[in-house]
Amino acid sequence: MSKAKQNHIKQHDAALQQFQAGCSMVEQQLVFTSLFNSASIVRDENGGYPKNGLAIVMKDGVIRCNPKTRAEPGEWARAIAHCLLHMGMEHFAPHERPAEWNMACDYVVEKFLDDLKFGKPWYFGTLPSGGNDEERLYSRICDMADKSEYVGVGTAGANIPDMIFDEGRHGYFRRYYLSNPPQWDKLFAQGLSAAVLSAVQKASDTHAYSRNINSKAEKARRWFISMYPLLGAIAAGFKIVEDPSVCQRMHISIAAVSPALSEIYISPAANLDTEELRFVMAHELLHAALRHDSRKEWRDAYLWNVACDYVINGWLSEMGVGERPAGLLFDEQFKGLNAEAVYDRIVTDMRTYRKLATLRGVGLGDILSGDEGGCADIDLDSFYRRALSQGLEYHQGRGRGYLPEGLIEEIRALSHPPIPWDAELARWFDEHFTPIEKIRSYARPSRRQSSTPEIARPNSLISKAALDGRTFGVLLDTSGSMDRSLLASALGAIASYSAARDVPAARVVFCDAEAYDAGYMKPEDVAGTVKVRGRGGTVLQPGIDLLDRAEDFPKDAPILIITDGDCDKLVLYGRTHAFLIPHGATLPFTPKGKVFRMTP
Repeated sequence: MSKAKQNHIKQHDAALQQFQAGCSMVEQQLVFTSLFNSASIVRDENGGYPKNGLAIVMKDGVIRCNPKTRAEPGEWARAIAHCLLHMGMEHFAPHERPAEWNMACDYVVEKFLDDLKFGKPWYFGTLPSGGNDEERLYSRICDMADKSEYVGVGTAGANIPDMIFDEGRHGYFRRYYLSNPPQWDKLFAQGLSAAVLSAVQKASDTHAYSRNINSKAEKARRWFISMYPLLGAIAAGFKIVEDPSVCQRMHISIAAVSPALSEIYISPAANLDTEELRFVMAHELLHAALRHDSRKEWRDAYLWNVACDYVINGWLSEMGVGERPAGLLFDEQFKGLNAEAVYDRIVTDMRTYRKLATLRGVGLGDILSGDEGGCADIDLDSFYRRALSQGLEYHQGRGRGYLPEGLIEEIRALSHPPIPWDAELARWFDEHFTPIEKIRSYARPSRRQSSTPEIARPNSLISKAALDGRTFGVLLDTSGSMDRSLLASALGAIASYSAARDVPAARVVFCDAEAYDAGYMKPEDVAGTVKVRGRGGTVLQPGIDLLDRAEDFPKDAPILIITDGDCDKLVLYGRTHAFLIPHGATLPFTPKGKVFRMTP
């Protein structure tokens, strides 16, 4: 590579670093944080940008920066902040003379940035007096015949408008569609409020935010306490946080909840009305009450959050609690499903569902993980379970409104401890091996009791015909990653349940790099005398194929697969099956059979 080419690459990298440093300066300034996070900053050569300037801003919130211009970080910060203020100050208002209006707005924006002492100006000269009123400056500029005394302070270059009103006249601009456009003036007001609060905190060395008992969010919370028994007790235990700076720092666009800290965060910039606040607050309260934070377990956190949102929003829409804000996740196809079932569906199309937004924003879950240690003296499960159960009784007893059957089932399910994995496995055995009716017979030596030895009693017998085909397959993952204690627990449970249900033998196959057929084994031998042979990698499909081809293994016999989840994708040929995997593990495919998660 030539030295000229190397120097060009170095200069390109340096220009990009300076641009990124300027963006970072804007994002860290509280006045601009909300505006910056909601705008789209574009710096590439595939679209329109000012040829002799730094940046332009379009009406839909796109700021296009010149990729061929080298500027200092302070200059980039000033230019980007300048464009953001055009939106925050609502400068995209039509006027008869748009060039003069753009010039007047540029002066107002630069006067604001001068007073803020932010960034580095890229122009020379002084700003005119009266630079705080756009309309007055606009009238003055329009009345002047000679405008040469007015220096160009726009970001697109000397005397070039930096606000693009009509994109149709500029074919090189790509329209940036927003289905739910931000309220730029609200975001700007939020930034100003956060900056003032931060300044007060630094001056007094205290937290300036105090609870506003008359806010709409607090009124919504009190409405649940007094009017909605189902969630009243839970709402009473939560604190409402409406601090703009906190919401900015945590990137909360509408709302979020921390079940561990018992806090609900409501962003003032969302500007929700009373009915929308009730819907949003009920949404967050149900996240906490139904323990969606702890029920996530092995699942992807964001997709689990999305699945829970679909379920909750469907319930609340049926219940008529408030009014669902525009843009919230809702789909009729998930009606009647619980969060686990919805998750199993959406996880098959992760690319699509990761682009959806929760109440916190795109890619950000509104279920926050707090410090459980801060609530060590409170059993959260017991609190939420008790509050929901009592709320359900009061709600139904007093006829306070319709509740979906799915929500009632979840509340009642939370009232009971979860079924242990071995009990679920026992149910699986009951489904496949019905009890055998034993026959009383004198054909074999009778039993006699010592107290009445003269009385002969019949013996209990099981016919051989009843035992024919009464078996199942056990596919054991014997790779090195398998936990030995969990494997022993699983084998012990299988042995005891097999013996209790009169299963004479199980077909055992070991799998690591290849399959090892151990043949039929008695239940007690499966638990006590099995010696694991393989310690290689995990390939289970050969074991499935072996059982399916075996002539002495019934075609309708179920298969129990014990693995740590780090295995290949399986084809079961339609055979009934179930998986035993460690708690917290996942399978590399969507299982069709039941999954039992073993705990120590």
